[in-house]
Amino acid sequence: MVLITDNAFDNFQRSFQEFLEATDLSRQDKATRLASQIDIISQTRDGLSFLYEKSVELDQADFFKGTAWNEPDNLVPSLVKGTIKSGHPNSSFEIISNLRMLSYANGRAQSAKVSQKEAQVYLEEVVIQNMEFALKEPTEETRNVMTERELKKAFNLFGFILSEADLEGMHNMLAEEIMLICQQRPVVTRKAREIIHLIDRKMDLDPTLEADQELLFYVNAIVAPTKGSKQHKSLADYQNMLSGANTKLLESEAGEMGHYLGTTGLVSQYHALLLTHLLKHKPELIPLALDLSDTGAAEFKKHEKLIDSLIDEVVSVNNSQCIYGMARMLNRSLFSRRPVRVGLENLRKIKLNPQVEQRILHSEKNPNNDVTALQYLIGATIRILGQPLGVGQGNNPTCQSARGISMWSQHAPAKLIDMIITVATQNNLIMRFENTDLESIKLGKGLLGEMDYNLDAVSVVLVPHLDKIYNEMMKRAAIRGEDPHKWVNPAMYGQWIQIGFASCYDYFTNAITDYKGFIRTFYASFHIEYNGGQHMVYPNPVGIYITSSKGEMVGFHAISLVRVDKDPTGEIRAYFLNPNNEGRQNWGQNIKPSVFGHGEKHGESSLPFHQFAARIYAFHYNSLETKMWSQHVPDGELAKVEELARSSWGKSYTWNDQVKLW
Repeated sequence: MVLITDNAFDNFQRSFQEFLEATDLSRQDKATRLASQIDIISQTRDGLSFLYEKSVELDQADFFKGTAWNEPDNLVPSLVKGTIKSGHPNSSFEIISNLRMLSYANGRAQSAKVSQKEAQVYLEEVVIQNMEFALKEPTEETRNVMTERELKKAFNLFGFILSEADLEGMHNMLAEEIMLICQQRPVVTRKAREIIHLIDRKMDLDPTLEADQELLFYVNAIVAPTKGSKQHKSLADYQNMLSGANTKLLESEAGEMGHYLGTTGLVSQYHALLLTHLLKHKPELIPLALDLSDTGAAEFKKHEKLIDSLIDEVVSVNNSQCIYGMARMLNRSLFSRRPVRVGLENLRKIKLNPQVEQRILHSEKNPNNDVTALQYLIGATIRILGQPLGVGQGNNPTCQSARGISMWSQHAPAKLIDMIITVATQNNLIMRFENTDLESIKLGKGLLGEMDYNLDAVSVVLVPHLDKIYNEMMKRAAIRGEDPHKWVNPAMYGQWIQIGFASCYDYFTNAITDYKGFIRTFYASFHIEYNGGQHMVYPNPVGIYITSSKGEMVGFHAISLVRVDKDPTGEIRAYFLNPNNEGRQNWGQNIKPSVFGHGEKHGESSLPFHQFAARIYAFHYNSLETKMWSQHVPDGELAKVEELARSSWGKSYTWNDQVKLW
């Protein structure tokens, strides 16, 4: 924990006084020293409160003179993120600028250039465009470019603004933000819940306004989803109401609860009380409460005994989100797979390793004494199995591990359960790489440093071990002169990974080689208009270049190409899993993955095929089938992709047009 001493505040006052007394010649130097004191003080909430009190005084003393922040009426909300991410001194000036605006918005001070209303609108737009800082969930790009110290400054700033600002004007933007988060159906719902609770605490919603109706819908989804829960607000009162309810009332409650569940993917604590009551008194209403499809309802009836046991043992008001995962499992007919049923039965009986138990409890923001670590783990397993495209990596450099958990959930769920059991009981994992057994407990560190625990319990259990094994595989394959993923991905993920492998990046020369041939192979493998109309059967582990909103190279990232298909307008799009917690980014060049509105299934991101192709650097393919289709790919398509690549991440490399035989 960072503590700011009285000495730091004294140093600020001394620097401020020196700035006030500075001559024109020394003023810039004094402003720089003062900004350094702001950088130190902004590391804590108390420091920001102090700076908030000083912000207008700094403004009136011409602290911003000669900078981009000098004219508050000319400030652009969309530029705030860039200056925050660029680090000190820009981030320190940006902090004071926003605290100054907060003073104007709250009426603590007046400006001849910015009205109170204008300052409020400005802050609303700034907060919406920086939700990653407000909710402490930075994107992949942000994690790559910001230091831990600068991230803390940003988190503190936006946390302070959220606590002090009037957010009434953010309704339309927040409604869209929550909708897009929920459309992705994340396994970890903390981000959506924090926004919804923020709205519930700080906003007066008018049910006659369209935007407020949408916000009320999401608030109700977790706060009071049914007529009964609105009338009986405490959990104890609701439980008593259920005890005296007749069949008609229970059916009404189940229908309303199921509607919110299916529409938002969010689960209310009331839902847990209703489900456990129905289990004992009206089990025939459980399919309605879970919003099951006809397939799911038939699955429930077929395997009711096991499902009843899981509900009875795992579901509670403090472990309720697994209800949605269970509904999705039923709709996926996973309980009809005997290995899955056996795996779940085995998981129910295990004794957790003490270290694993502590990791699981640490991942819960507010662990409840009434819920055991094993119950949290079983609940998370149900969520992962039901929502394979909702897996995220948190703020960890472990996209490969998250991608694996998602893949196994989709295509080897019993294998995934078996891995969970092994690690949960042994705190160890063995995987084979080229006739060598790699035992995680005997390996050195992987990419993961200090773990971010904003993860589901399954990821918290598996990722430290998967990360070490993956890193060891990469080291063993790194000396071969080709991309190590060629060998690591099939060994790591499973037999469905195609043996054919293409990478445009040449490890020997640090150059991009035969890019046209590389993209031609990609089109011939996956584009349904140029590969004989063959659709993908299994997800494909793809390596992409992450680029900034300006199209500049940021780093490498592991995703899964899930399918290629026509969207509702007939455009061919690539649908993919991005495990970095947020499927929407701005990758520059007007390349902006979407999560809704273009035929995406819950959890998928999508792009027009050529835009997606312009960001990949490696993929697996069927080398026997692809050659016959490669000549069908038009040169115009290849040129379009190459232009996007060369003018973005491609600037970081030399290009070699030497032809390779893919």
